[in-house]
Amino acid sequence: MKINSLSVVIMFLFFTGFSYAQDLGSETVEVVKPYTPTVSDASKIRETPKISDSVNLEKRPVQYSIFSVPVASTFAPAKGRATTVERQRPPQLYDNYITLGFGTYTSALAEFYSNIEVTRTDNFGIFLTHNSAQGGIEGVVLDDSYYDTELNLNYSSRNRNLIWNTDLGVEHRLFNWYGFEPAVIPAIYEIGEIDPQHNYYSVYAGGEINWDKSFFDRAEARYRYFGDDFQSTEHRFTFKPTLELPIAGELFHTNLIFDYVNGTFSPYNYGDGEDLTYGFMNVGLASSLLVLRDDLTLNLGAAIYYSYDSENSDGGVYVYPQVTASYRAAGDYFIAYAGLEGELRQNSYYEFTKENPFLSPAVGVTPTDQQYKAYVGAKGKLSSSIGYNTRLKYMTEDFKPLFVSNPSDLSEPGVKPPYTYGNSFGVIYDRVNTISLFGELNFDVNRKLNLRINGEYFLYDTDEQEEAWNLPDFRANLLADYQITEKWFAGANIFVVGERKDYGTFEYSPGSPSVREIETLNSYIDLNANLGYRFNDRLSIFAKGHNLLGENYERWIDYPVLGLQVMAGATYKFDFGR
Repeated sequence: MKINSLSVVIMFLFFTGFSYAQDLGSETVEVVKPYTPTVSDASKIRETPKISDSVNLEKRPVQYSIFSVPVASTFAPAKGRATTVERQRPPQLYDNYITLGFGTYTSALAEFYSNIEVTRTDNFGIFLTHNSAQGGIEGVVLDDSYYDTELNLNYSSRNRNLIWNTDLGVEHRLFNWYGFEPAVIPAIYEIGEIDPQHNYYSVYAGGEINWDKSFFDRAEARYRYFGDDFQSTEHRFTFKPTLELPIAGELFHTNLIFDYVNGTFSPYNYGDGEDLTYGFMNVGLASSLLVLRDDLTLNLGAAIYYSYDSENSDGGVYVYPQVTASYRAAGDYFIAYAGLEGELRQNSYYEFTKENPFLSPAVGVTPTDQQYKAYVGAKGKLSSSIGYNTRLKYMTEDFKPLFVSNPSDLSEPGVKPPYTYGNSFGVIYDRVNTISLFGELNFDVNRKLNLRINGEYFLYDTDEQEEAWNLPDFRANLLADYQITEKWFAGANIFVVGERKDYGTFEYSPGSPSVREIETLNSYIDLNANLGYRFNDRLSIFAKGHNLLGENYERWIDYPVLGLQVMAGATYKFDFGR
């Protein structure tokens, strides 16, 4: 048997180990911990190792050659021309303009506006407007002309963090009490000697200031003196500062309100021996917290007022909710909104005459307590060019003013004032609850045509009065603006007013009281339109038509309006020094 060298080595190691194990005896065995290498023991590798290569490649230059052969061709490429964007010249803006127009019924329209740059931040402005007609309504036995003129001067300044402006103005309005009841006219033997003219005068001054980076956001103040040619006078002063404070990421908004009105009517106006005076001071605090959460906007607020009747030495405190909310349920296509609001609204003789100029110069003036106005609605877009708005509202108002015709008083013909023949209106107050449903559509057909139509239906419930005097059961409006071409433009508006209720005199006999019954005033439609042509940036002409249906409807009982009216005029814009 042949044994190789590897077998001999293995056998030698085996027997040697065995004999050594047998001779251990009682000797101590030491166990040594196995070697544990660390990072520091490792040799650091060079970041850029040196590469040793025995083969070196040398780049050789490459040369290209083209075999060119001329080819005959008749093609000649045209030179390229860069495309330019057509730039429209911006419209020229002018600081001044004047408008003059004349029409039927000897009507006149005049406007003048001028803006003077005092410094780079300050401007001074003048605005004068006049509108009048000499009358001529069919069936009217007295003068029915009117006249309305106002002059306003204003000064404004704009700085980095502060904007303020002030204004001063005067106003003169002339009207006639021409609305005699048909049953009364035969009893007035000297009707031609009655002078129905009535003038209103007003002087006002005010200002407003706005801070950009301040918790005191803005403030406004205004004083107005108002009177007539029957010795009636009224003073009114308002002051309303506004504060805005950010609190915990939300906006806290506070309005301070001071509103004082005081007036006097001459005893000649109502047959008493003393002046009829009134005076009310309303002081209010309205605060709200604006909360914005993604698609939700919430305004949580309340208002508290103190009203003091200086003539009767009586006062009271009024508290109102002022909460509104809106939610974008589908972006701009559907926005739901709701609110619960109220306020103490200050009334004045001036505001009454702006709504009804045929008042007798002796009316009661007291604030209106709008206890609450609750509403829910939705607005948004039906498409990219059609918008909508709908709203259902319920409102409760105490001491709501209602215009009602005065009864006739012919006990002393020729001695009594010219407004005592059943041809003037008074103001009475009542608690009125109103339910209304409103709807509106806006059509932005294109950049040239805009159309808006809206309507509102009303239901009234009175406490003491038989009817909600002279309040319509519905209103509707249609307004359209159309830029026909670059030169031609047009517009139209239609006003529809529903039926109203008032007292009318159906029978009158000298020496006995007149018989008054409730009369319904018919609804009416008033169609107005205008057409204009622009020669250039400075000069344009226009034509306007009012009451184009030609209906002598009665806005107030026994007061028919002017029929079809046409006016033509021109507007010229300019700058001084050009």
